Parts: sequence; C-alpha cells; structure tokens
Amino acid sequence: MIAPHETSSKLGTILVVDDEPDILVAIEDLFESDYRVLTSSSPTKALDILRGEPDISVIISDQRMPEMQGDEFLAKARIHSDAEAILLTGYADLKAVIGAVNRGRIMAYAPKPWDPAALSGMVASATERHRLTRELNTERALLRGLMESIGDQISFKDLEGRFIRLNSIKAASLQLSVEECLGRKERDLVPPEQAAAVLEAERRAIAVKGPVEVIEERHAGDGNSQWFFVTQIPIPDHSGHVTSIATIERDITERKMMETRLRQADKMQALGTLAGGVAHDFNNLLMAVLGSLDLASRRAPDDPRLNRLLKNAIYAAERGASLTQRLLSFSRQRDLRLQTVDVNRVIADMNDLLLRTLGGVIRIEKDLAENLWLAMVDPDQLELAVLNLCINARDAMSENGVLTLSTRNQVVVANQVPDLDPGEYVVVSVADTGSGIPPDILNRVLEPFFTTKEVGKGTGLGLPMAYGLARQSGGTVTIDSTVGAGTVVELYLSRTAAFVSDAGQEEAVVTSPGQRVRILLVDDDPDVRAVTAAYLSDMGHRVVEASDGAAGLDILRADDQIDLLIADFAMPGMTGLDLALQAREHNPSLGVLLVTGYADPERVPEGYPMLHKPFNRGELAARVRDAIENQNPSPDA
Repeated sequence: MIAPHETSSKLGTILVVDDEPDILVAIEDLFESDYRVLTSSSPTKALDILRGEPDISVIISDQRMPEMQGDEFLAKARIHSDAEAILLTGYADLKAVIGAVNRGRIMAYAPKPWDPAALSGMVASATERHRLTRELNTERALLRGLMESIGDQISFKDLEGRFIRLNSIKAASLQLSVEECLGRKERDLVPPEQAAAVLEAERRAIAVKGPVEVIEERHAGDGNSQWFFVTQIPIPDHSGHVTSIATIERDITERKMMETRLRQADKMQALGTLAGGVAHDFNNLLMAVLGSLDLASRRAPDDPRLNRLLKNAIYAAERGASLTQRLLSFSRQRDLRLQTVDVNRVIADMNDLLLRTLGGVIRIEKDLAENLWLAMVDPDQLELAVLNLCINARDAMSENGVLTLSTRNQVVVANQVPDLDPGEYVVVSVADTGSGIPPDILNRVLEPFFTTKEVGKGTGLGLPMAYGLARQSGGTVTIDSTVGAGTVVELYLSRTAAFVSDAGQEEAVVTSPGQRVRILLVDDDPDVRAVTAAYLSDMGHRVVEASDGAAGLDILRADDQIDLLIADFAMPGMTGLDLALQAREHNPSLGVLLVTGYADPERVPEGYPMLHKPFNRGELAARVRDAIENQNPSPDA
C-alpha cells in the first residue's frame, strides 16, 4: 500500500517497507504529522517507488521479508536513491545488521518493538544528515563544474603544499592526471627554478593571511615565454587559522603580447614623429648639397679627377637621401606610390645592384615562380626592402653562404598567418644559411633602430621599413629562424588583377622645361632656395625669390605677371599651403607647386601637387611643366 501525505510544512519524505501492514500503519501514525510518509509491503514495489521519487530522504526497512531480506533491499535501493537507511528487525541477528551496514549503508538500527522517541530521533538525525549531504554534494558539483569550465588553472593545497583538489587544466600543465596530482607537492613536479617560486609564494600567502598577486614568466618546452597572473588565497578556519591555500593561475600571455604590441606601436609612433622631423631637416641639407654638387659638376672643367670626386660626393649624398626615404617610409610621412607591379621583373632588374652590393663572398640563387600574380606595391620601396633583406642575409653568413631569393603565389586562409587577412598574396622570400636569430632577439627584430650589428654597420631600419611597406601595402612580414641553420624572411604583398604594360614600367626622365614662365620661388632656407633658383634659371625660367610667405604674398599682389608659385610646404609663420590658398584667392589661375622634405598628405587639398626633397633637375623640370599645364583656368576664360 502506498499512502502519501503531502503538506508544505513537511520536514521530508520517508519510505517505510515492511511485510506486516500493522507495522506500516504504526510507523505512519508516528511520523505523518511531520513527514510525508510512503509505505510499501513489498520490497520490489518499494524499488519502483524509489525510481519515481528522487526526494526520499529516509528509508525505514524491516530485515526479514518474504520477497528479499532488508539488507539486500537496501543494497539495491542504493542504486536508485541517496536516502539514509534505518533497519528494523525483531530478531537479534548481528550478521544481518552487519550485512545491512556494509551493503545497504544503514546509519541506524532499531529493534522491534521500537521506542517511539528513539526512532523519532533516528529519523530526525537521518533527515538532517540527508539534507546536509545533498547540500555538500551540490556545493561539490558546483565547485567541480566551475573548476572544470573556467579557463584558469585552479588548485587547493594544504599547508605543506600538497594538492587537495585541482582542476584538469592545472593537472595537464603538470603533464599528469588529477588523480596523479592529489597528495603530491607541486614543487616536486616542476623545474627547480619554478619550484622555488612556488614555495616562496605559498609561504608569503600564509604569512600575510591575505591574497597575494604576482605576474610570473614561465618558459614553455618550445622555448617561448608564457605569462601567468597568479593569485594565492589563504583559506582560514572558523578560528582564523590558515588551513589551506587556493591558487588561481590565469594565462595572460595574449594580453601581455598585446600590451607589448601597443607599447611597440607607441614607440614606433614617437620614433616616427622624430624620424619625420629629422628627415625634413636632413632633406633640406641634402637638397642644398646635391643641388650644389649637380650644378658644380655641370660647370666644372673637364678634369677627370675632379669629376670623380664630384661623383663620389653625389653618390654619398644620394645614399643619405635613400636613408631619409627609409625614415619617411617608417614614419609614414612619405606617400607610397602603390601601383600594379610585376615583382619578378623588379627582382630581375636588381641583378647588377645585388651583385655590386653583396659582393662575391656568397652565392645568390633565385627561384622565381612562373605565372606569378601581380602585386600592389610601391616598386621603389619594394626594391629597397628586398635589397635590405638581402644585405641582412649576407651579414648573417660567412663566406660560401647561400642566399636564396624566391617568389610564389600564396592563398592565405583565416588564422594561417598572424595579422594577415584571408586572401591572395604574392610572397617574396629571402632565405640564408647563416647563424640564425636567437628566440630572445627574434621578437625584437622589427623594432626600429634595433640591430645586432656592430656600431656603424647597421641602422636598424631595414626590417622595420620592410614591415612598414608590407603593412601599408595590405600585407605583412613573417620571420622563421633556427639558430645555426639560417633565417627565412617572407614579404607578403596583396595581389592585384590589374594589367601592367611595358610602357608604364619606367618613368621618362623629363629634362625639357617646355614653356618658359615667370616663377615666384618662396623658401625660408637660403641654400635650398639658391639651388632651386639656379635649376629654374638654367631651364630658362625667370625667377623671383622670397624668403617667407608674407614677402611672397606681397610680391604676388604687386606683380601680376607671376605664372607659377613654388613654395616650401613647412615655413614658419605662413606655410606654403597657406600661401598657396591666399595666392589663389588673389589669382585663381595661378599655377602652384609645393616642395617639402616633410609633409602630412592629409593636410594637402586636392589640386596642389607636391615635390619631395631632395629632387634633381629632371624631376623639378617635370613637375614645373605639369604645374603649368594644369593651371586652374582663369574665371574669365
């Protein structure tokens, strides 16, 4: 018989199993006011009740029953229920009681006839024990679920440092299972240097009786560094004495690398600003030097020795100009002339340059892919980047080293190459058989001005410039190096499907000035102004000079015969752009050419052409001709 009695104030549910109906009624009468009571005269049916009633807290079972003995029933009941068990029997059968304890895990034994007060006390204790056991199991399940679902390494240790509990992530970090770690000390499972840190952290947490936080750098098996934010939390008992330590270890390697990249970006931005300023001043000096040398070489007598000295001076100054170009590219103050480029052709055209620059102590091999895609890149900067990568490769090798310059088409999928979007790329690879780059240096080689070469033998701008070129061209740079085996640097360039005509590969050097005009030249640097004026005069133009914007504006207002304004972009007081804007308000048809060694292209409105210092006579002639031909038409025309 099943007789449930349910009220909201019941202390719990009791299942009574006895083959004698009178016993069932008596026990039901004893407990029905405080408990929900289920009864059954059949152990088999009682097992069915247990399957459908998960909230039974106490089972009271007779020992001797026709279908099965009480200890056997309670053993089977354990399969379906976590209820506490009390065994009733009218026989002094010690063996049965022992069997019930071992198999049915009974918590109490009551003889028949029972003492109602004693039985009530047993049931109350069993109910409370069941409640506490369930709460404990719930807490354990929640803790276990939390520990296994969280991404941090979590462990609990006693005061000797032995693991009491830990999650599988922590165990995996020690290359063991959770069971293999329990009872063992962490400092016995890690390298000696880390063991000392673990012991010190545990002692400090116990001593301060409060959380201790520290960032630790650890070296993985592959030699790479990992960073962990480690929190040691001492756990006190009710009297305040520390009894155990909880440790939470969070892998912050990605965050650390992001912080490093952000610091690097800040550093590169600051250095870029500095580099741009240095390049501006340096370009003014080079403009005066190169221009003066060029003019001197044109006027010099036919003296082979003098001409050779002038050519050497021009070559040295041009090398300085090349360095400023690299500085400006690094600082992003120089516009890249992105265009469709046949990379194989650029590399093929570098044959003589590479042979002269790299010398004969190493062997140069090329593996240029057939049907290579076209790339979107600045061809001059690409040539400079490849040259620098080849120089780095040469410097890393001894005599008889092999430098391999290769190209290939590459389809990049998501997450295949760091910091690179999926897509199609042209890859330029420079491989050497040199000494390789140690891991602690490899993550710094893209820093501007960082170099491992001797003083005077490296600027530290080669790789950063190549990286800057690749990023501004929609690609990136990857470096793979093995100490003692060599290094491979790969330059990823965005593919373009545009067509390249042979006629567009080289710009014609314009030496013809075309129409001769009256030009106002405004530059605050007298040396640069003198060289530029001499160039313009040699072309047949009439030149009027001014040393600043205000003086230039006065000349424009007084002289309506000015056809073209050539102004330095960066001048104190009134910039070249400010002068040009006010000049066109006075004369809308005036041609304008801005000249500078340092400019922010975003500040220059459309229709104001720029010429970068240092320039040669041919470049100046070409831009002057373009500026004249593209003059704004007069409003009266």
